[in-house]
Amino acid sequence: MATEDVTIRDKPKSLPPYPEMILKAIEALNDKNGSNKSSISKYIESIHGELPAGHSVLLLTHHLNKMTESGELVFWKNNYTKRDPNAPPRRGRGRPPKPKVLLPTGMDLAPARPRGRPPKDPNAPPKPPKMRVSTGSGKPRGRPRKMARPSGGLGGSVTTVPASKATGKPRGRPPKVKAPGTGVSVQQ
Repeated sequence: MATEDVTIRDKPKSLPPYPEMILKAIEALNDKNGSNKSSISKYIESIHGELPAGHSVLLLTHHLNKMTESGELVFWKNNYTKRDPNAPPRRGRGRPPKPKVLLPTGMDLAPARPRGRPPKDPNAPPKPPKMRVSTGSGKPRGRPRKMARPSGGLGGSVTTVPASKATGKPRGRPPKVKAPGTGVSVQQ
């Protein structure tokens, strides 16, 4: 019985909710540009005395961020102010989103097209094959084939032979050749 009385007497008086304390602090400080976090914290500490251990670091910061996200407060140049009901909303950074056009009631939208290339129609007639268009000069396109050297003199016949067969060299990089006498010999 005695322990219950001690806990009731030692219990600190209850604090009002943090959003309420923050709004009262901003109203009381009445700064033109708003109040920063440290001034709000000092005001709450001076009015309410004993506060929880992580008051300014955790609780106050958490509630200020929540109130800013919900729109109760405006955070501008490191100061918090109450939102003016007549002021237009502040634009964020970047390009504003396009306004959505409302369609009149009763108007149905066509179903959205699926992604990707549409499938071929199996009932469509086959397309005629493409005809090759010549350049008009009579020469084939591209680089001409390499010609072998004439072997029969100036008047000999010229035949097309691949370069590797014409010179007699194999293709690719030749194997590394070790010079004789570079081997190490051990004599005793």
